[in-house]
Amino acid sequence: QAALFGQTCFEAGDAKNTYGTGSFFLTNTGETAVGSDNGLLTTVAFQRAGEEPRYALEGSVFMTGGVIEWLEEGGMIESVEDCERVAREAGSSEGVYFVPAFTGLGAPYWDERASGTVVGMSRDTRSEHIVRAAVESIAYQTRDVVEAMEEDAGVEIHALRVDGGAVQNDLICELQASIVGTKIARPVVDETTALGAAYTAGLTVGYWESLDELCENRKVDRVFESDGDEGGDYARWKEAVERSLGWE
Repeated sequence: QAALFGQTCFEAGDAKNTYGTGSFFLTNTGETAVGSDNGLLTTVAFQRAGEEPRYALEGSVFMTGGVIEWLEEGGMIESVEDCERVAREAGSSEGVYFVPAFTGLGAPYWDERASGTVVGMSRDTRSEHIVRAAVESIAYQTRDVVEAMEEDAGVEIHALRVDGGAVQNDLICELQASIVGTKIARPVVDETTALGAAYTAGLTVGYWESLDELCENRKVDRVFESDGDEGGDYARWKEAVERSLGWE
């Protein structure tokens, strides 16, 4: 919620995704608390003194940035920063799909019995293809949540504001734009959870007077746009997810 505020997502339909070990996708639904039929959470986004609360839908993904750390721990990449280079050099996953359900799957599946799964390997599969598939899994899991969001809220998400350490990886942002099929906006200040807390404190003591001032303060580092291949191989991703469900 603090990151939603820090990203100045003050209007209904504004959406952001924060990438840490997992990721937390919230869409502002305005003054309406929208119930979910697709595995999302209804939550309070924020409330200013003397005003009605603003609500949001939230999709929690358990493992996004954490899968990059797993690649490093397993020796497939030299460092978290090295991930982008290896994934780019691979060019594609060569048909490999990586479902990082190390602690089960969160939204929209909510299956604590799901298990980490790699499918589609062949004799030609190399570690760099698994690295690429791991990076792609972040985008695919985000699309899972976006589709649930759009169905529940009855809105089409045309732009997604992203933050957190993982978004410094340009390839992750590029794949998000293509697989989700929307613009991805990365801010200059990517620690927007802390920024949102600072904004609320600043409003309280009068450093800022209005939400409009916060919007004017927002600075975008880069916008990533879809390359036109909006679907990617999403249908195959869904098949891979089916194979991971209920394993434990």
